[in-house]
Amino acid sequence: MQRIPEPELMDDPIQAAAYAAADFTEPHNMFVEKFRKIFPEVEVTGKVLDLGCGPADVSIRFARAYPQCRIDGVDGAKAMLQEGTRRLKRENLAGRICLFHGLIPDIAVPEKHYSVIISNSLLHHLHDPAVLWQCIKNYSHDHTIIYVMDLMRPQTTQVANVLVNTYSGSEPMILKQGFYNSLCAAFTPGEVQGQLNTAGLGQLQIKAISDRHMLVYGQC
Repeated sequence: MQRIPEPELMDDPIQAAAYAAADFTEPHNMFVEKFRKIFPEVEVTGKVLDLGCGPADVSIRFARAYPQCRIDGVDGAKAMLQEGTRRLKRENLAGRICLFHGLIPDIAVPEKHYSVIISNSLLHHLHDPAVLWQCIKNYSHDHTIIYVMDLMRPQTTQVANVLVNTYSGSEPMILKQGFYNSLCAAFTPGEVQGQLNTAGLGQLQIKAISDRHMLVYGQC
């Protein structure tokens, strides 16, 4: 099916609260576990940039997996960042994770370059995906680890509905509809490969890791 873009920002407080309260344990734990498997010799001790951090769930899981790192998270939705700020206080991680409001690629963060740049489920929100790859290039150096996980667009709307029913059947309707919209807005691995080639990041690898997720990873 053809891609159907969705709104770039999840800035509705009701939607942000529902997203923050949802159980993303399986995909977000997978995010960290796959990082460990792909980069088994890497002990992350430097600064990490999390693009599209949302309510900071992935940032928190990554910080706990790598207790020597510090994370700067960026998101364009203030409602999401408010949820994240509350979560960091509850988790006692406000000293290691800092959240910033901004739209990529022109963001204001403390570091010129980062040791690791991660992103989860941001790419499919972007009307112009080139801004993500440009932002990654802006804040990376020769040895920066790049690790991006996102949804893959299914071939048909019927498959999209099956995925929604399989993985969010017990969630509120607002999340089910959001998941369906995100699947329809996602890119295919072939499309992402074209984006990387255009951005001069063709050295990065693309790998399907589930029936709905793909990874883009490597070093700049």
